[in-house]
Formats: sequence, C-alpha cells, structure tokens
Amino acid sequence: MKILLTGATGYIGKRLLPLLVEQGHLVVCSVRDKARFNPPKSLLEKIEVIEVDLLDKASLENIPKDIDGAYYLVHSMSASADYAKLEQDSAANFREAMDKTSVQHVVYLSGIINEDELSKHLSSRKAVELELDKGKYNNTTLRAGIIIGSGSASFEIIRDLVEKLPYMITPKWLNTRCQPIGISDVLKFLSETLFKEETYNRNFDIGGPDILTYKEMLLDFAKVRGLKRTIHTVPIMTPKLSSYWLYFVTSTSFRLASALVNSMKIEVVCRDHEIDEILDIEPITYIEALNKAFAKIESNEIVSSWKDAYASSGLKGHISDFIQVPTYGCFRDEREMEYKDREKCIEKVWSIGGENGWYFGDFLWKTRGFMDKLVGGVGLRRGRTNTDSIDVGDALDFWRVIYANKEEGRLLLIAEMKLPGEAWLEFKIVDGKLKQTATFRPLGLAGRLYWYAVLPFHGLIFKGMLRGLTNGK
Repeated sequence: MKILLTGATGYIGKRLLPLLVEQGHLVVCSVRDKARFNPPKSLLEKIEVIEVDLLDKASLENIPKDIDGAYYLVHSMSASADYAKLEQDSAANFREAMDKTSVQHVVYLSGIINEDELSKHLSSRKAVELELDKGKYNNTTLRAGIIIGSGSASFEIIRDLVEKLPYMITPKWLNTRCQPIGISDVLKFLSETLFKEETYNRNFDIGGPDILTYKEMLLDFAKVRGLKRTIHTVPIMTPKLSSYWLYFVTSTSFRLASALVNSMKIEVVCRDHEIDEILDIEPITYIEALNKAFAKIESNEIVSSWKDAYASSGLKGHISDFIQVPTYGCFRDEREMEYKDREKCIEKVWSIGGENGWYFGDFLWKTRGFMDKLVGGVGLRRGRTNTDSIDVGDALDFWRVIYANKEEGRLLLIAEMKLPGEAWLEFKIVDGKLKQTATFRPLGLAGRLYWYAVLPFHGLIFKGMLRGLTNGK
C-alpha cells in the first residue's frame, strides 16, 4: 500500500516510518524542508519524499493522488501563540487535499479529551479531529495522554525536574490524574490501526495500565533512578507562574510550557480500553516505559527528539536558506589550528555540545545559556539528541545544525538564542588544519554594541575551544 506520512521529521513520525516500511508499505514522507529529513540509508529505496507545508495550499499539490492511507501527525503547539488557528487551518487544508486522492483511511494522533472543560491545547486537538472527520475517507483518531519515551517532551520534562531538584514546591495541578503510555505502544497502535475496518470513523483512547497523578509520576521516576525526592504542592501558583517555573527548570520553550501547564489541570484518563482488544495489544506499565527509555539512552539509540521537530526551531524558512554564510556587513572571528589526528579532530567536532560540553569555558557557555533563558530564549538545556552523531536539523544546545558532512569535515550551526542579529558557527577541515569561524550579522546599533560587548570573551572561549578540538597547545 502507498502511505502518506505527515510529520515525518517529527518525534512520532521518525519512529513510525521504519515500522511502516517493515510492513511492506511504500511510504510518501511529507516534510516542510527536505534538508531536515535524514532517514536511514536502508529505507531510501522504499520511500518517497515530498515537500509540503499544510498552510500553503499550493504545496499540497505535491501529494500523490494514488495514496491508500495517511497519517496526520502534525501540530503547531510550540510554533506560535496562535497555534489553535494554525492547527485548524492545517487540518482543513489537509482534508481538502485528501478528498482529491484515492485515500481509504486516515489515522490521526490526538490527545485525550474526555473532560467538559478543556485547555486551549486540548480544545485545538478536538477541533482538528472534528475537521478531519468531515472528509470523504474513513478517519480514525487515537487519543493519547502523556507519552513516555527517550526524547519525548514529557519524558524530558519529568527527567529535568527529578534529576535537578531534590526538593520541589510545585503547583497543585501535580495532583491531577493522567494515564501515561510508552512510545513503543503508541507506535503499535498507530501501525496496527491502519486499514483495520473495525476502527473506521471512530475515536479511541490509548493509554497504559497505570492511572497516576503527575506527582506520583515524578516520584516513580525518582525511584527508577535511585533518587530521593520530596515534593510539596501549593495552591498559590498561577498558570503563568507555573509556566515560568517549568520553563526555567526544564528544557521546554515558554510557549510549550504554557500549553502543557494549562493541559495538566485537565484529567487525561482513558474512557475504556476497547482498542486494546480490537488490536490485541497489551500496553506496558509506566515503570516499564521508563526502563525502556533509559535503555535507549544508555545505548545511545535515541531515534528522535521533540527538540528536533520543525515547530521547536527558531528558524523562519528552510535550513538551506542559511547555508550560505553572509560576509557583507558582518563581524567575523576566524581562527585555525593544526590538528594532531584528522579522525579524532572530526570526532570531537561531531561530539560537541550537550553533556560533552564545548571543550573550554563550559561555565561561560552555561552562563550565556542562562542569560538566554532570562530573555525568553532556548538556553542550553536542549542538549543534543545523540552523543556522537549529528544530522541536519538537530538541535545542539542553543544552536541548530544546518550543514553536517563528516567526510568533508564541515559542520555549520546557526544560533537560535535571542540575539540582536544572526550568528553562525562553522568548523571546517582545511589543509591539515581545523578552521573555526564565528560570524555575526548585527541588527542595527544594538547588534553592533552586543558584538563589542562580548568580544573580550571571544578571544578566550574560541581560542580555548579550538585548542581542545585539535589537541593543540
């Protein structure tokens, strides 16, 4: 069968793709920017890649008319404050496009929406479901609550809170009940639902066997990690204050934190488990999901992360728009140093950032990340998806990877921190040396003042980092 996979570069889409190929489908991967899509080479012969922006009706013409099934795995929650309208428009455009194809079945992954009063986030998910239901095809909506897996937003937020804070004074919404589900089970439900006639034109709740409060989830996480944690809930934290608390302590963006806080006041518990019986799936427990996530982390097998999704990027436009680093009107810091071993030098470059650090002045990098958080930026807490591999589109602390060619020995990053201008950082192997170039294109007087303010630190940080990467003296 020919399957359209929207959100192919997203957290769920990246993991669902190999399962669909394994089932024998030809998968048409719909992405907004082909440069950000890096599927395993083993899949290339079994997929097609099309560039589609669901808010651009013209680009929807790229969707083949002979598709048999489709997955709708897109959202705009962290992309804009007006994400509800964006999601509604995207769903309507998608439905209209699907009605022009031969698609038999569409599967949509949504959130559990069983309460009478819903948050803006969950209301938007419901509106998308209603929009997709209007299509001429058969539509199935799978509604999930908290998804637990290596790299998932929920998992990373819980991890940040538990591992960083031995004592927590938290908002009262931590007493809200939810029904978490492991990412492996979400993928099973998604892959097994497609073309299952018993699921046509219906919606189902999917969840694990445990119904827990968010507080219980944090404490169970602490037990799995062998940590002693104390949590007190207080009624005085407003939603806005709670959002700031979540934003500063974890790696999430403020928009995402706000959406999550408002949703966490709503119980997300499954109505029933009918879909488990239809598909003959027995979901794993919360503890089992945590253990599976840490097994993936320890073996460095994190397939996808929420931080690498298009919506979490601060870039406007395609990554390819930023590959040509400007020179006119720019400030540059260029340095080069001979390396002792080419392969070791490249491996160090490809391991930069995250827990590995920046090879010099990590305290200063962390200070810059904290300052970025204070003004609403991403800070350093995003880290990196894998410890030793880098793909175009990956988040790398407060940078975004826009070019990565290991054989060529070139890595190009663009800054996503809050800046009065644009900044690039490039590493390139040239004639037995590692050339390191920082480029800054200032925006007005503020940009120029910023460059001269940080200039004294550049000589220290960039020189030390280059020395660390080349093992120079």
